[in-house]
Amino acid sequence: MNDFDTIIIGTGCAGYNAADWLYDLGHRHIAMLTEGVDMGTSRNTGSDKQTYYKLSLASDGADSAREMAETLHSGGAMHGDTALVEAACSAKAFIKLALLGVPFPTNQYGEYVGYKTDHDPRQRATSCGPLTSKLMTEALERSVRSKNIPIHDHKQVIRLLTQDHQITGLMAIDTRDFTYCAYRCDNLILATGGPAGVYFHTVYPESQTGAAGLALEAGARMQNLCEWQYGLASVGFRWNVSGTYQQALPRYISIDTDGVEREFLPGYLDSPRQALDMVFLKGYQWPFDVRRLGGSSRVDMAVHSEINKGRRVYMDFRVNPTGLEHGFGDLSPEAYHYLESSGALLGAPIQRLAKMNQPAVDLYMKNGIDLYKQPLEVAVCAQHCNGGVEVDINWESGVKGLYAVGEAAGTLGVYRPGGSALNATQVGSMRAAEHIVRKAKEPCRAWRGGDWTPPARVSPSNSSGTREQREYAQLEMSEHAAFMRNTDEMKRLLDEFSRMKEHFWRDNPASGQDGLPYLYKSYDLLITRVAVLSAMIIAAESFGSRGSTYVNGADVPVQTDGRIVITQDGISHLKTPRPIPEGGGWFETVWREYAERNRSFL
Repeated sequence: MNDFDTIIIGTGCAGYNAADWLYDLGHRHIAMLTEGVDMGTSRNTGSDKQTYYKLSLASDGADSAREMAETLHSGGAMHGDTALVEAACSAKAFIKLALLGVPFPTNQYGEYVGYKTDHDPRQRATSCGPLTSKLMTEALERSVRSKNIPIHDHKQVIRLLTQDHQITGLMAIDTRDFTYCAYRCDNLILATGGPAGVYFHTVYPESQTGAAGLALEAGARMQNLCEWQYGLASVGFRWNVSGTYQQALPRYISIDTDGVEREFLPGYLDSPRQALDMVFLKGYQWPFDVRRLGGSSRVDMAVHSEINKGRRVYMDFRVNPTGLEHGFGDLSPEAYHYLESSGALLGAPIQRLAKMNQPAVDLYMKNGIDLYKQPLEVAVCAQHCNGGVEVDINWESGVKGLYAVGEAAGTLGVYRPGGSALNATQVGSMRAAEHIVRKAKEPCRAWRGGDWTPPARVSPSNSSGTREQREYAQLEMSEHAAFMRNTDEMKRLLDEFSRMKEHFWRDNPASGQDGLPYLYKSYDLLITRVAVLSAMIIAAESFGSRGSTYVNGADVPVQTDGRIVITQDGISHLKTPRPIPEGGGWFETVWREYAERNRSFL
């Protein structure tokens, strides 16, 4: 038995930030649990220029918390009060990272000059380059380790324990000796990332699977599990190919089972020139978007079509695409100006990419892929889930004492600005820590023996049924419930997965003790897929094509509002987002209310 006031599950930038804030606010009886310190999305993913979205802090970036909240809220299916919190607290969270040594660039006067990202009306974005979230995670980890906060590694949480809809503890399995471990706690912060294992075609690192099923089984409501972000990514080494990877204008080729290579993109568009323009625009408009089905999203559709024909698709940086045989004169003015201003009107795509973003070339080289010598295999992949656990403005769920932060929380809407997810990791984990610390001290809830009995059975056989089942489910989700969705097929899958869930423990014994972690993870993913499909079906039937998806296979109306999809116990319903609150206030009144609210640590 392990006993703590607060336990944080996950060692990404959200989990470390929660632990760091708790300690600094005087809450010391805490511990972190993780399946692996070096695992997870924060430490192992990025893009050509990974973005952090925050309030403008430069002299030419007139801004306000209200304006930023309106930008976040206007994306649809996002609560207004959460949007205001993320906007108002963004500067505080960002400056903490800068003080911890995360190298966000400034000009010679110390201003954090920004740039515009997708769905951003202002220049609020900043970046440390391709590895921004990794640098954030490492800086926060250094701070946590300097405070000797205990980190229990190799612990896979398999069940959250509750009593009267309150957190009382958790069960975990040690992935080294496969023994069960019990933990008692009054507060639990879920920082386990998004449900990465749902899909086959995914850019999430293999070390990331998610743990949404833990929250679902504990009785938490989920929000917007239908809202995902999909985009082009490399599939060998998983990485987003946005930004300059596209603006370098690579050639898109496919290779069939006989080894026959063809440049396919001009055949899906009206002309080679239009193909070039659409590829260039993918740099800005990387996520698939139904609003751009007549524009840059045709690139995604073409890639998807080629893969469905049994071909493998590549971006080739060695040879110019059709349309550049006679130079750059046929490019759109925007594309030409961008390349000219970047000094990148050069001979081959790899030369242009190296000129504009050498670290983007180096990244693949370090992972065994030489873009000078070989093409890069790509697919349209799941990259981020904008949904997760439904939380309030303190990132607490409907289960008392259970908080969800980072991508585990469902605070993001449909059209979120690029980089807002990184800000959400820091603001949400800070708010959860502050709320835990200022809550009035309550007596520890007594542990009740017999709350949970391990359901898994160990079989001496070497059956691979569970692994085959998981891969089958991942392939089916990628085929029918990703950026292209078929309503009839999703209903079939929901029925099938619901039956599999009902008989899971009867039909799937672990093949030896070392199979237990995989078995529990497979069950978690199955619970998650049932919830995701339920949310997707009601979204398709209520809104039709929306957000990052294209719905076919059924007659559905178009989206008419930005309602939120809530899912619990495999059943979904719609909810109207809360509006942006008034905010502001009379200083003396705010001061008095702040002192009362924070009396426990002032």
